[in-house]
Formats: sequence, C-alpha cells, structure tokens
Amino acid sequence: MPEGLDIQWTSERSLCIGGASPVAIADALRGTVGIRDAVATEMAAFVTVDPLGSATPDSIARRLVDIKKKPAAEQRVHGIPACYDSPFAPDLAEVASLAGMSEAQVIDLHTSTDFTVAFMGFAPGFGYLTGLPEVLQLPRLPSPRRRLEAGSVGIAGPYSGVYALPGPGGWRIIARTSAVMFGVEREEPSLLRAGDIVRFRAVSAAELSR
Repeated sequence: MPEGLDIQWTSERSLCIGGASPVAIADALRGTVGIRDAVATEMAAFVTVDPLGSATPDSIARRLVDIKKKPAAEQRVHGIPACYDSPFAPDLAEVASLAGMSEAQVIDLHTSTDFTVAFMGFAPGFGYLTGLPEVLQLPRLPSPRRRLEAGSVGIAGPYSGVYALPGPGGWRIIARTSAVMFGVEREEPSLLRAGDIVRFRAVSAAELSR
C-alpha cells in the first residue's frame, strides 16, 4: 500500500481511499482500466470497480504509489457574477445581523474569498465550496424553502454553493447568478468540478440580466 494512503474496501466492487487529496486520487484513477468511476468527496475518494475488469487492490495501489510526488494539476478558475440586491438575496440582511456585520461587509467578504470546490453533490451541478470565512459560517434555515431559483447563491455551515437547478433548499440565500451551472447540452454538463477555484463578483441587477 502506498505510504500515507488508507485504502478500505467497502464491498467487492467499491472502496474508500483517504490520506491524500481526494481530488488527486480520483483524477489518478479515473479512466483506469477496471475502474468504473472515481468520485472525490471532502475527506476521501470513493471508487467503483468494474466486476468484469482487471482492477485489483495491488493494481490500484500501484496506480497511486507516486501520487504524492506528482505535481498538482492546474486548477481551473471560475469568475461567477452574482447580484446581492433584493429580491435575489432574501437572507442577506439576516446573515449580516447574525454575523454582526453590515450587508456591504458580508458582500465584500464573500466576493473577496477564493473558494475551492471540495466535492460535487446534492443535485446535478451543485458544488460544495470551501473557504467560507468563519464569521459567515451560519446554520441552515430552520425550515427549507420549497423552491429556489436556479443560480441562487447560498451559505450553510462551512460551505457556500450555487443551486444549479430550481428546487427546494435550506441554505441561506445571499445572491443570485446568471451563470449556467448545469446544462445538459454541454459536453461537460456541470460548470464546476472538484478542485476548481470559484470567485464571486458582485454585479447589479441590470448586469445580471444581460
């Protein structure tokens, strides 16, 4: 087993690998013969093997033996326009009050942060963005809304994120973006993938609608 990696088989066809960058692990294994899928989460990578393939514990370990020596892949950077004006930010005033800040200070803090996509989940195109300043790390709403518009930018706990599709949601919404986070017509439907950098840029409602 590669030094520093924790490889645990969770079934005959799946395993969990921790101890290094989950994104790097998933990238190293994705596309390997015998590997059906490799998905990064915040703490580990989860891998599904093809029951008819040639992936074995030894072959997977060999694939990962030099993972810590390889240079990190260049991160993609996304600049995402976001309007923090009402009615696109129904929870901004409450967030500011709970954080002991002005609304302008919340906006400045959110837009000056470089977020990292830790992992994808919840719904297609939804990236869990780490890096949220501690002062903005607030709990979810007591009761989720039944419907949020696509592009709603929210915060909850240590994460920020953008709802890629319309639907229910319990995060505190502080902005909205016109960026298409998920489009089935694209070769890569999701705008984001694990490991990407996201920077929000405040725009007016007029700019958002262009």
